[in-house]
Amino acid sequence: MAFENWNIQTIAEILPEELFNLIEKNRNHISKTFPVTVSSCENFEKTIQYLGEAIENQEKEESYYFYLRNLETGILIGFVMIKNLNKKIRKCELAYFVDQDFEGKGIISKAVVQTISFCFRELMMNKIFICTSKINFGSQKIATKNGFQQEGILREEFKNGEGVLEDIVYFGLLKSDYYER
Repeated sequence: MAFENWNIQTIAEILPEELFNLIEKNRNHISKTFPVTVSSCENFEKTIQYLGEAIENQEKEESYYFYLRNLETGILIGFVMIKNLNKKIRKCELAYFVDQDFEGKGIISKAVVQTISFCFRELMMNKIFICTSKINFGSQKIATKNGFQQEGILREEFKNGEGVLEDIVYFGLLKSDYYER
């Protein structure tokens, strides 16, 4: 799906070196908030393994990955991931980031809109949630802009890239609220 000067691509369209380059360029920027991705893409070989596991997870419908590509340069600039799917109660989590050079341009917000639609219409989820660091105001703004409600603070719920347990802000969006909007 194309937007302005970027588009969304599936994991099957991504090369390991592209993902490695994206993570490497933003390593310091996302090390605290995406510790698993950062450590899983520590080098090129680990990135190949990470992508292989991600493809397997998507084939098993355990997670889904959407990558954002700059159409002018052809370079990956971010991704949106659907993870922690609970098929019994029909809920899932969104996680996302964009290259720091592209922050504040509405790219992630538009990608989240498309991903929400996919979750409710294709995956038949009843609830989508987003967990953010208490200081990640950009991510919180994306959540509220898309109709998510802050449901609480989960204390010491997330181990960041430095190994420190942090509180997270939990946002939820119900399918019924989505369709009312």
